[in-house]
Amino acid sequence: MTAPDGAGDVRGVAEDALAWVDARRAGFALGEDALSADGEVDRSWKPLGELAQVCATVTRRTARSDPLNARARALLDFAWRETEEGELLLRLQRLEPFATYPLEVYASLAAAGFRHPAFEAAAAVVAGTRGWRLTEQDPTRRLGVRCAEERCGIRPRGQAPPAPRGTWLGGLPEPWTFERAAGYALTHVVFHLTDWGRADDALPPDLARYLADWLPPWLDTCLDAGMWDLAAELLAVAATLPRPTDDTVPPDAWRRLGAARDPSGAIREVGREDGDGEAGDPARYFAHHYHSTLLAAFAAVLTTARPAGRPAGPRHGGQGAPA
Repeated sequence: MTAPDGAGDVRGVAEDALAWVDARRAGFALGEDALSADGEVDRSWKPLGELAQVCATVTRRTARSDPLNARARALLDFAWRETEEGELLLRLQRLEPFATYPLEVYASLAAAGFRHPAFEAAAAVVAGTRGWRLTEQDPTRRLGVRCAEERCGIRPRGQAPPAPRGTWLGGLPEPWTFERAAGYALTHVVFHLTDWGRADDALPPDLARYLADWLPPWLDTCLDAGMWDLAAELLAVAATLPRPTDDTVPPDAWRRLGAARDPSGAIREVGREDGDGEAGDPARYFAHHYHSTLLAAFAAVLTTARPAGRPAGPRHGGQGAPA
């Protein structure tokens, strides 16, 4: 396997990762318990929503003629079919009207152009209640829900706070207080503010400067610790900053992440491979690889859409999948 040093090798990470995801679509399929009160959301709706979120960005940040674009569009079509073109999400919303994850999953698909008017109407009714507005959530989650509301037309665009000061990142904390939970929180603040890498120049300048200063040592620490999932998320954040990526990414970062791939192209969330790998327990293997592999593809596509040494600027504007 070629260790990624240049743009072509970063592209290889994206190709390998999406190929792995495509070959394992069954792992993202909704099971019989998708609408069950005791169903495991983290094993059904969460993977499907993450698949849609990443693929929506891939279609936006690659040219229509790019094979990655075609593969991502096919995966989005698959995800939409799994929801029975939104009908299952509508039923889920009616079963759990104050749960936020149906709206968040729907918003990831709406980002690619898939719409279900009845779902949006039902969600808007609930979102207008005091109960919905007063649900207690951590600041990063609340920001994500507000952005999902914007994506679905429930809230007018521009009403989400431009600088979420209640979040860890928004407070510009002492950089030495960075740890794993803070890392995941900050990456998702960036993802929400940048519409998952689809909006240019969306970060407040002070947040962008803070990240440009401290992202390199944080990323280096995560790579040293074998925290591949968080490292991929930080690489995606680096690709959204207005500063050239070679100023914010350690020179060997992509080589180190690429070296964590197994022969299939998958990347484990943390550490090194153990046991019999995919052959030993396919379900467990999928659970510990799908997110980090998706986020590696996400980061690689954002990085190759904006090569090292070039500040953020216009990128490919491919259209999302048709509704």
